[in-house]
Order: sequence, then structure tokens, then C-alpha cells
Amino acid sequence: MTGSQSARHYGMDWLRIAAFILLIFYHIGFMFTPWGYQTPSRGVVDGVAVFLLALSPWRLSLLFAISGYASAAMLERQPGRGTFLRNRFMRLAVPLVFGILVIVPPQPWVGMMRDTGYSGGYYEFLAHYYRAFNMVDGIPVPRWIHLWFVAYLLAYTVAFCGLLALPEALRAWLARLCERVLAGPLLLPLPIMWIFVMRLLLRDGWTDTHNFVNDFAAHACYFPMFLFGVLLRRSEPLREAIAGQWMLASVFSLAGYAVIFVIKTVYPNNTPVPADLDPLFMAARAVLGWAAIVALFGIADRYWNHDAPLRATLAEAVFPFYIVHQTVYIGAGWLINDAGFGALGEFLFLVGATAIGCVLFYLIGREIGPLRPFIGLGIERKVGRRRAQPAAP
Repeated sequence: MTGSQSARHYGMDWLRIAAFILLIFYHIGFMFTPWGYQTPSRGVVDGVAVFLLALSPWRLSLLFAISGYASAAMLERQPGRGTFLRNRFMRLAVPLVFGILVIVPPQPWVGMMRDTGYSGGYYEFLAHYYRAFNMVDGIPVPRWIHLWFVAYLLAYTVAFCGLLALPEALRAWLARLCERVLAGPLLLPLPIMWIFVMRLLLRDGWTDTHNFVNDFAAHACYFPMFLFGVLLRRSEPLREAIAGQWMLASVFSLAGYAVIFVIKTVYPNNTPVPADLDPLFMAARAVLGWAAIVALFGIADRYWNHDAPLRATLAEAVFPFYIVHQTVYIGAGWLINDAGFGALGEFLFLVGATAIGCVLFYLIGREIGPLRPFIGLGIERKVGRRRAQPAAP
């Protein structure tokens, strides 16, 4: 990867924007799969699940890696780690709490109406269930649902600041060690092996529980991804290694997905993969899960490292988009549950409704100064005055 350490890397901005928008499409796609996701969609569309498997092994790891990169860049602009931690805490904790209390509640309300026939109004649900710390379908509420990513990112940021408290010589030695190991022929195989082993041996494997205290496999993969992003921001040899290997990583990604596609075509949807094929299936997911990230970093550096008029606005908008998107499309899906639109019509309606809801949420929220921190934006409005700083993750 090119550019000085202190320079802004526009390619990483574009990659972050694309990753968040792709995640929104991925979540909408869940409404047409049999994976038990909380949605009001009526049926399963054959083939959707196997295409979503092209994204699932790497989509969240990529976001954590980008967040690590962005955190390291933000730290460079702060006078010290204390200021950095306070600023990051405000940009993550405030929208997390606001989201849990205000944005998320319609989701379990819709789920309760769908699954139990609950006929009470929304405010009754809030009073008697959500804000009374009761159970909904055996699940305690309030809960963070899709905002688990923000909670984990906040925890990883705190842990990163803890590492910054280590003696500088020790930190430098650890960084050089990781750089020597990864900035060479082990860039692809070593992380692939790590992901495979962690997902194989640790509890719940490839299923993230979103329960922070026992989501061991997720933490074992996502926190190293965050730290990799930090190292990438500071390591020219690592950036050069990615620049030299991203095309090979692209081939690995395609090969990994080809194996996944064949296996899940033969054993579609929730059909269990036979025990003798499961190691191959997990290995293919690990290959795709890391090689795609290296390939995308390389592509972002090679082709996307340039500015454009909309970049600043989009870079600021994607975090508010993420905060609200799932509530918007679940609510929209519930409204058209019996409309008979068909799969394509339903998908197009959900995409359109989600896009409109996200844009309105951002455009209105950014204009109301006191509301800005609650939707993940800085207190001062910067878009239209000077180049915007990307929102939290």
C-alpha cells in the first residue's frame, strides 16, 4: 500500500463505506434465508443463502480491521491515549446506549407480534417488557441485537488502549515481531490457519453468539483483526506485502468460495454438511475469510485511493446508517408481510425503504446539534464546512 503513514488513505474510506453498505444488503438478504434471523419475511428463496456465504466469512472481520486502521489514524491526531479513549468512548458508547433504548426496541416488538401473536401496542410493549427488563420469547431485554458490533468495538478499543500502556520498547518489539512474521510469505497462510483453528476448537465455532462474556471464537478472530488494522496503519512493510500479494489473495478467495458453493449447493440451506466434508467446508471458509480481506485492502489501495465530492458525506453517514438500518427494514418487512409483492418486489421495497430511512435518519440527525452524538456523529457539523471526519467505526 502506498502513501505516508500520516496521510489520509482515501481507499480505506471507500472500503469502509462499501463494507457498511454491503452489510446492509447482506442483512436484508437474511430475510429470504432459513437461518432463523428475526425477520417477518414469509418464505425462503432458494439460492440466496449460498450467495450470502460469499460474504459471511469476512464481512465483519473486515469491518473490525478497518476500525483498527481508523483507530490508529485517529490516535495519531490526539495529544495522548487518554484523550483518544475519551473521544472514542463518546463516539461509541453514547450511540450504543441510545440505540439499545430507542432504536432497537421495535425489533423485538415485531418479533413478539410475529412469534407469539402479541397484540399490544408499541408503548405497552416498552412499558411491560422492554424497559421493565422482562423476557421476550425467552430472551432478556433490553438487548443490543445488531449493535453488538459497536459494543465489541468499544471493548476492543479499551483493550487497545490498555496495550498502549505497555512500555514503549515492549510495544515496539511486539510490532516489529508481528511485522516480520506477516510482511512476507506467511501473510496469507498464517492468519488462515489461525481462523481455522479458532473456529474449529473454540465454543460455537462459526456461530457468533453476540454474548460478550462467552463469544470466545468471535473474540479470538475479531480482536486480532482489529489489531491487524492498527499494525497496517503503522507498517510500510506490511502495506507493501499486501500490495504484492492481493492478486494471489483474490485467487485464494475465489477458490475458497468455489468449495463453499459446491458443498452448499449439494447440501443447501439448513441441511447439515456431512462430518467427512465439514473440515473442508470450514477450511474453505477460513481461506475466504482472510484472503478476501487482503484482496480488498489491495484493491482499495490500488484503485480507490482518491478523493471524490461525496466521500466525506458518505464516510460520515455510514455509521448512522448502520445504527438505524436493521430497525428500518424489519419494520418495513412487517408492514408488507401480507402485501403479496413476491420475492423480487419485496426485496426492492425493502432496499428502497431502508435507503430512504437511513438517509433521512442521517440528514435530519446531523442538523440537530444535540442529537448528533446519539447517532454516532461529532458534536460539530463538518460536512459542507470542511472535510468530514469519518464517524465512529
